[in-house]
Amino acid sequence: MELEDEITIPAPLEKVYEALNDIAILKACIPGCEELIRNDDSELEAKVTLKIGPVKAKFGGRVTLDNTNAPMKFSLAGEGDGGLAGYAKGGADVELNADGDNTILKYVAKAETGGKIAQLGGRLITSTARKLSKMFFTKFEKIMSGEESLAEDKAAEATS
Repeated sequence: MELEDEITIPAPLEKVYEALNDIAILKACIPGCEELIRNDDSELEAKVTLKIGPVKAKFGGRVTLDNTNAPMKFSLAGEGDGGLAGYAKGGADVELNADGDNTILKYVAKAETGGKIAQLGGRLITSTARKLSKMFFTKFEKIMSGEESLAEDKAAEATS
């Protein structure tokens, strides 16, 4: 499965790049993210709970970042294990381009699944991946524009 999109973020390129490397912002934006830990400059560890069709699974996994061409381009690769539900692995190439006071963010993401999740069918998995991607970038854009703050996110977390 491959997804690609382009969005305009209302912030300068340097701020967008910093935010994409900020653990608190990433945790707030990743749907179902319960824990996100930076092990070193290029490796993150995450715990995420997702519902894909009738299957709800808690994934634990690692994400490796390649910042060789940063801040204009970077890539990430990850793998998550959902126990009996199966696994997911994939990666994304991200490109940032300055556009005045805004930044155009383009990404191409690839993923594959195995186990029970893979048995759900390609259309369901692809539509769920598109929905999760849209949720991430909508939240990221709101945080970057100041429409939402991390304090609001923590308050919502405390009440749920």
